[in-house]
Amino acid sequence: PATEGWERWSSVKRNSDEYKKLKEERSRYLWEVAESIIPGIESRAEVIRVGTPLTHKRFLRRHEGSYGPAIRAGKAMFPLANDTPLEGLLVCGDSCFPGIGVPAVAGSGMLAAHCVEGSLEGQLELLKRL
Repeated sequence: PATEGWERWSSVKRNSDEYKKLKEERSRYLWEVAESIIPGIESRAEVIRVGTPLTHKRFLRRHEGSYGPAIRAGKAMFPLANDTPLEGLLVCGDSCFPGIGVPAVAGSGMLAAHCVEGSLEGQLELLKRL
């Protein structure tokens, strides 16, 4: 449900019964898909955290709970770390290549670091000096 539009969630009060029910209802599909691949996964999960647009707004301070750039498929690409209007300014995060999600965001940080240092060995040496 974290990637759903703001309209569905905007009037729901966080921690209300309606909110809890909507989170369960909207995350059910994800569990069904996961269960089709890994039977019993939900019953074996020890910690479950369902994110919603309200979660993103509260904890990530994202406008209307969104994340990532507003890019239409086939019309544009995620910007690269050094694709900024200011020389020497690098960017990383969910609005840059390779996109949203923890692995992608970590990758964007690595790409930005590569722009600064140019090699993995150089990056590791720089980290040692810091």
